[in-house]
Amino acid sequence: MEVENVTLLTEFVLEGLTHQPQWKVPLFLAFLAIYLITIVGNFSLISLIWSDPHLHIPMYLFLSNLALVDSWLSSTVTPKLLITLSFEVTKISLPGCLVQIFSFAFSASVECFLLTSMAYDRYVAICKPLLYPMIMTNRLCFQLVILSFVGGFLHAFIHEVFLVRLTFCNSNVIHHFYCDVIPFLKLSCSDTSISFLLVFALAGTVQVSTMVTAIVSYMCILFTILQSKSFKGIKKAFSTCGAHLLSVSLYYGPLLFMYVRPASRQADDENMIDSLFYTVIIPVLNPIIYSLRNKQVIHSIRRKFKKNV
Repeated sequence: MEVENVTLLTEFVLEGLTHQPQWKVPLFLAFLAIYLITIVGNFSLISLIWSDPHLHIPMYLFLSNLALVDSWLSSTVTPKLLITLSFEVTKISLPGCLVQIFSFAFSASVECFLLTSMAYDRYVAICKPLLYPMIMTNRLCFQLVILSFVGGFLHAFIHEVFLVRLTFCNSNVIHHFYCDVIPFLKLSCSDTSISFLLVFALAGTVQVSTMVTAIVSYMCILFTILQSKSFKGIKKAFSTCGAHLLSVSLYYGPLLFMYVRPASRQADDENMIDSLFYTVIIPVLNPIIYSLRNKQVIHSIRRKFKKNV
């Protein structure tokens, strides 16, 4: 009977963002607008990059893949959030939860690797400009992109292998608006020590190693910029790196806070706000940041507009 009770729990309830009915319609409309802007903005950026030969260089290849991953990350979370707010369908099956965790871990990890690759690209472009064409070849660029996706897949797959072995016999209420791995693990009646260790070890390693690599790259860039006596060169360097540095700061900030807070109900509430920021807000900000702060993208948009007119 004990085994049967353990195997019966195959459906979970997502608490969502709010229990107050008066907030559900405004939140639904706000997140629907954000999601539509995210998808249209990111895929417009991808289309612009691949249709303009002037943008067929490593930096924009990375950017197009970042836009794709941002759309994937947002689509992993936002549609279920919208369904929860509009139809109050808060239930999610165990397989659905596992798929959502895998998709989130995959897309979040790939984004970390891509941001690091972009930081390295900017390091070579500014610190070793004469060697840039020989170092950042299209072949190396494609290899870094492929490795980013393979690394993201392996990271998500390892977590998934340990998650599918768990059983659930306690509460089925997930204190989150999507199936995040830590709230999910807290519901298991199995020994989750290895899974928790993997979350903090693997996820922490991916986040810290990629963040440190990006920071070192930008420290080298800053040192090179400060050595330059040309105001024009300094301005150009900051303009080419500013958008990416802003994107890195916005992404890693809330992501790291997820793994440094103690486990508590208040920490869970704060983690939900952090999760909302990097799963819903960041994907819509990236195309705006890179479009408005990148002269080549703006020039490409103008060329497309003039051609169509």
